[in-house]
Amino acid sequence: MSEKSNLVTSTQNIIEEALYKLGYDEGLYELIKEPARFLKVRIPVKMDDGSVQTFTGYRSQHNSSVGPTKGGVRFHPDVDENEVKALSMWMTLKCGIVNLPYGGGKGAIQCDPHNMSKTELERLSRGFVRAISQIVGPSKDIPAPDVYTDAQIMSWMMDEYSLMHKVNAPNFITGKPIALGGSLGREQATALGAVITIEEAAKRKNIKIKGSRVVIQGFGNAGSFIAKILHDKGAKIVCISESRGALYDPDGLDIDHLLELRKEHGRITPLFDNLITNSELFEIDCDILVPAALANQITTQNAGDIKATIVAEAANGPTTQEATRILTENGVLLIPDVLASAGGVTVSYFEWVQNNQGLYWTEKEVNDLLKEKMVEAFDKVYEISQSRHLDMRLSAYVVGVRRTAEATRFRGWV
Repeated sequence: MSEKSNLVTSTQNIIEEALYKLGYDEGLYELIKEPARFLKVRIPVKMDDGSVQTFTGYRSQHNSSVGPTKGGVRFHPDVDENEVKALSMWMTLKCGIVNLPYGGGKGAIQCDPHNMSKTELERLSRGFVRAISQIVGPSKDIPAPDVYTDAQIMSWMMDEYSLMHKVNAPNFITGKPIALGGSLGREQATALGAVITIEEAAKRKNIKIKGSRVVIQGFGNAGSFIAKILHDKGAKIVCISESRGALYDPDGLDIDHLLELRKEHGRITPLFDNLITNSELFEIDCDILVPAALANQITTQNAGDIKATIVAEAANGPTTQEATRILTENGVLLIPDVLASAGGVTVSYFEWVQNNQGLYWTEKEVNDLLKEKMVEAFDKVYEISQSRHLDMRLSAYVVGVRRTAEATRFRGWV
């Protein structure tokens, strides 16, 4: 069984257990263990050299009992159906955890955007919207940016949808530029949401953020923003990593300097000698460990070596279920991905609300509302974990699936 299909299976297993804890029967699990709708499309694109290339795209809509489905669109050469399905299920859970009126959705196109020109990416983006246009819309399914997609790609997609429907539809998609109805605070929302949950976890463990030792695996969008926010709050970022290796300094790294280097050179680890490996990174003595890179990084092989007091999952699925059990038994406070990374969809929701009402908020208003949502979500998950003696992941799934289960039952679907 592939690693990615494991993501679907392990997600299904925890959803089933969460529904059992809530007292629901097998019938509801059978309905929500798979996406309600899954569309596979073929998108012809005229390339700059005059040839026509056909790309495969997907849109998964997990459950719409609570409201329209919501989720990003990723461009990646290795994306497949199982990954898209699992991610749409996680989006349902994230929306339930932060109490948004959405179900989970996810989209993807199999392509390598690094080998495509700007005009080719625009044709592909517009072609994807045309291919999925019948099942998406401001009250049906609302896309957003994800891996290797950005505000520019969202703009092309919004424009194509607006042209097709002969309306100006900023509420069709989120993650747009400010000039087209994007929300202030959206760019760093995922990272800020994760930091808010880290601050709440630190209170429970009597750790002060100022002076705390932090290890971050991954220095991409989420990892670098988390490093910067925590650094500015006085935390000591002792290690950051990229795929080639990790930079480690027990006295703390100069994050502002590293961000400047990344802006100038793209990758930063090739500029340094004396790197440590990504596996050695997990053995560093620290207060907070943030896996912000890939899935299945913390396993039975290395979970016992982790010395962190708090593990905050900024990546999707970085910890296996067996490793979750080991960390919990060792007294590590795990902030699961469906909670830690829910800041992005929360501010996407704020963007959609602003588009619908035509009234736009300040960045402070957005950040304050985000904090309110994330603190409330953390409190709920932590309280269930403590009162029912469940690990934090299962607790998050209990909170995340409850609203979907109730809405499905009230609608009479099961």
